[in-house]
Amino acid sequence: MTLSSIANPDLVTLFDNKPRWNLPDHRRSGFHNLHTTMRYAFSIRAPRVLPLRKEVDWTIGERPEVARFLAMPHFSAFVVVRDDRVLYEAYAPDFGPDRPHPIMSITKTTLNLILGRAVADGLVNLDARVGTYLPEIGTGYAEATVKAVADMNVANDFSEDYSDPYAGAYDWEPAYGWRLPLDGQKEGTTRSFICGITGGDLANRTGEMLYKSTNTDVLGWIIERVSGRALRDWLIEIVEAAGLEGCFHITCDRKGVPLLCGGACLAARDLARYGLLFARKGEGIDGRRVGDAAFIEETRRNPGPVYSKTRDWTRYSRHVNTDGTFLGHGGYGGQYMLANPDTGNVVVYFGVLENKSASDPDFSDPLVKMMAELAAE
Repeated sequence: MTLSSIANPDLVTLFDNKPRWNLPDHRRSGFHNLHTTMRYAFSIRAPRVLPLRKEVDWTIGERPEVARFLAMPHFSAFVVVRDDRVLYEAYAPDFGPDRPHPIMSITKTTLNLILGRAVADGLVNLDARVGTYLPEIGTGYAEATVKAVADMNVANDFSEDYSDPYAGAYDWEPAYGWRLPLDGQKEGTTRSFICGITGGDLANRTGEMLYKSTNTDVLGWIIERVSGRALRDWLIEIVEAAGLEGCFHITCDRKGVPLLCGGACLAARDLARYGLLFARKGEGIDGRRVGDAAFIEETRRNPGPVYSKTRDWTRYSRHVNTDGTFLGHGGYGGQYMLANPDTGNVVVYFGVLENKSASDPDFSDPLVKMMAELAAE
């Protein structure tokens, strides 16, 4: 007797070209459980942990600009740390301090650390063409410089407009297991998808960054090739330097290549521990170091293109956002992590936007301003 099967309900494509877990009606539960929903993943835990002790400043939560974001229906978690002290934290009733949450594109900041180390070690030249390192890459990246890719400053045919349900970003999801391939569609891998991206004139003439998550995984591929080290090993170093207490879960494709552009899930306190690596310019626990301090400082002082017209006070630089002082990044659906090296403060916000596109500049832009002001004190 042959037993029949059905497509996994969480991962089958339903409405608006989205799998069930990412539909507005299911997105909050989907986000809070993404670390167990993704088809392929691995987890890393640190052997030694950065202990955090509470030294609560209750006035933080009483500020109207903070209270507003903590009262929003999509709120999940908020943490403020300095050194080894938790200055403030809050969680939604259906969430908590030990729960992992997707950080989505905040994961991209790992590339700042990895690329910084590779550049400092002479393995990567920012002015070199991508095709120099990856001769098999397609026309969408071959003639772009590594610097342009790192600064989200490349024009090609890949689209990441989340208001368009048929943008290329959604077509990529079957390759890393966030949805099932359509009937008759080949699953592929992260790198086979990247090689298929096309382009002509790759110069960005828009006056602002061109956000493309595939840029991140192009850079990761370059670094893995020139270093001879698996990206997993680079991530282990970062997790151990940060002294994370819980698991760092990260999506990978079926060949085990981690999704550096947005695949990580971890608890809010652990994201704050990770953010301290940027606040300390690469210095971790027990004398461990990741990234490169000079590269991180250069990220702040010589940034790339303006982030967007609505957030023209920040720029995109070497896989982080910066206003010249803070280093941060947002994530699809309502996440942001921000570190200020001048004060040592790190601020983390988790949320789950339940509108169609899971994005809203009227929410995210004021959120970043609030977090930047808080981190500056």
